[in-house]
Amino acid sequence: MATTSPDLEAFLADARVAPEVFSLRPDYRALLLAVDGIEPGASDATTEALLTEAEASAREVLAATAVTDVPHIAAWRDAYRAFGAKPQRTRNSLEALTRRAGTGLPRVNRLTDIYNAVSVKHRVPLGGEDLSRYVGPPRLVRAAGHEAFDTVDRGEPVLEHPEVGEVVWRDDAGVTCRRWNWRQGRRTALSDSTTSALFILDALGVLTDEELLAAGEELATHVGRHGARVRIAQRLLRHDG
Repeated sequence: MATTSPDLEAFLADARVAPEVFSLRPDYRALLLAVDGIEPGASDATTEALLTEAEASAREVLAATAVTDVPHIAAWRDAYRAFGAKPQRTRNSLEALTRRAGTGLPRVNRLTDIYNAVSVKHRVPLGGEDLSRYVGPPRLVRAAGHEAFDTVDRGEPVLEHPEVGEVVWRDDAGVTCRRWNWRQGRRTALSDSTTSALFILDALGVLTDEELLAAGEELATHVGRHGARVRIAQRLLRHDG
């Protein structure tokens, strides 16, 4: 795919969730947003306000509910157990961010700050990646175990491999995110120079389609403000088509 003017609709049309993943969780849905024409930038006053709002939302929820009892977090802990992961050791991205909200969410860059804020506010796991670094379309599969995952360990780049049967997002070059929504790889990571991005919002049954689409709409609104020629395409992947 050309990095200068990607065909966003064609890219999303080839995205897939494997049947064996739906066998684990027939209620799973993935909302994909492909975006091009972004003017990259550092964290700013606008993203600071979004993160502050998300932190306040999380603190309000956690004042009345233990983090592991928040409905969508609890559902994701069950989903992790279904493919053999231990949620107390490898937390889904929503749980990890929600736990950090009390002391402050990370400030990374404009795009990462936006999607982290939307994730916590809407209580949905959400990842963002550099679309120009993709090799082929995104697919959610159960790993064979030999796939490459480019990550960092103790500050040093390393090449890892997922466990057999682990649920992973991948493209033709290897794994882009391990354990469904636990850890994203280095190769497709967003950077301060990213101008085209793929955002993935993960939902299980306790989150309705309406709530999922509302999170996607807010994400698109905020990202769309960062560029005079931003283009956005969207696709919802689900078991029933």
